[in-house]
Amino acid sequence: MALTRRITNDANSYGWGPITIHWLVALTVFVLFGLGLYIDGLSYYDPEYRTVPHWHKSIGLMLAGLFMLRLGWRVLNRPPAPLPQPRLLTLATHIAHSLLYLVLLLVLVSGYLISTADGRAIAVFNWFEIPALPAPLANQEDIAGDIHEVSAWTLIGLAGLHALAALKHHFINRDDTLRRMFGYKKVEQ
Repeated sequence: MALTRRITNDANSYGWGPITIHWLVALTVFVLFGLGLYIDGLSYYDPEYRTVPHWHKSIGLMLAGLFMLRLGWRVLNRPPAPLPQPRLLTLATHIAHSLLYLVLLLVLVSGYLISTADGRAIAVFNWFEIPALPAPLANQEDIAGDIHEVSAWTLIGLAGLHALAALKHHFINRDDTLRRMFGYKKVEQ
């Protein structure tokens, strides 16, 4: 095995660009989930009541930008061909990846709708603001909050299954699925 040295994907392996985005998104999702759990435990009088939600929103909007970059990258630079496996598993893999993207989008949009339900923009680390759209729903904050919570837990569950599948490929199937997501590819001899 050799480490890849390019930023884009080729037919057989991932480039450093998508690998970096993949692991940044994964790390950020788990950090935001932890912050969200912490926020749920805060009362109005806790010293962190204003700062931690601000971090959560700011990091969430940065993740939204990273997610848009990831989608654009995927359109412009197709992923490598899937490794050989039964057709049913290839279909399951495609469905699982699509669900990860869809649920992440749902988490991001619902978080935005919670934060802008009162019509105020969201300050991203006080560097710039993302404007609010007019609230299209009565009780938008409550509805979006319920969706945000359920979709966040669903995302964590899907991410866990995704990780277990990668470990299964690595330790049971002994194929290159996980190695490709760390930048390794087989050297042709």
